[in-house]
Amino acid sequence: MRKTIGILGGMGPEATAHFFSLIIKHTAAAKDQDHVPVLIYNLPQIPERTPAILGKGPSPVPLLRKGVRTLARAGADFIAVPCISAHAFLPDIQRASPVPILSLLDEALVDAKKKNPRLKRAGLLASTGTVRSGLFTKTFAKAGIEIMAPTDKEQAIVMEAVFGKRGVKAGYTEGRPKKLVLDVARRLIKRGAEAMIAGCTEIPLVLKDEDIPVPLIEPMQIAAQACIVKAGYRLKKGAPIHKS
Repeated sequence: MRKTIGILGGMGPEATAHFFSLIIKHTAAAKDQDHVPVLIYNLPQIPERTPAILGKGPSPVPLLRKGVRTLARAGADFIAVPCISAHAFLPDIQRASPVPILSLLDEALVDAKKKNPRLKRAGLLASTGTVRSGLFTKTFAKAGIEIMAPTDKEQAIVMEAVFGKRGVKAGYTEGRPKKLVLDVARRLIKRGAEAMIAGCTEIPLVLKDEDIPVPLIEPMQIAAQACIVKAGYRLKKGAPIHKS
């Protein structure tokens, strides 16, 4: 039975658009009618997740709950949230959702182990909220994979690249944001990271698989492909995933 994908977006809007484009890109389709039906609720008024995780800002849970209920009423059979830090609130969101919510973290772990069963250490490029929440550390520990986080100084660089005045959230995906993220990735690789996790949905907008000498684990791309399959559609043959 074919299903309709619901995307709860706005965190940020560019990441939401990128996630939808990945679904289109990886669907085996010869014509419009072959594509997956998708409902997108772009709700950028959801409070920032990092301050909430750190106890310094309003909770995003009420609007996240509103978002999933709206999508379910509109006809979504299941929902994906293309925001990693929002997954810190996933249990609260799931309790209010009438339909299943796909976990980007769980999908990323399954894919990472499938591509490289020997993976033991992965670097993490993510928002401070995601790093501090331990979301990836807890998830990947199930498979015996150690998560290597940036130092405090390096984490500040990542945050500047994503949230700075000329960062990814502000619409800049070339130049300085890319240079900053790539610099931190290289430092983590030098310290022993065997793969790099794009743990913030904005990271793949500036860091590509070909930019680094180790596999880039992209939860956004992995989840987009999982959504296509879950909806009962086929993946495009030969679609690039990441290095094995």
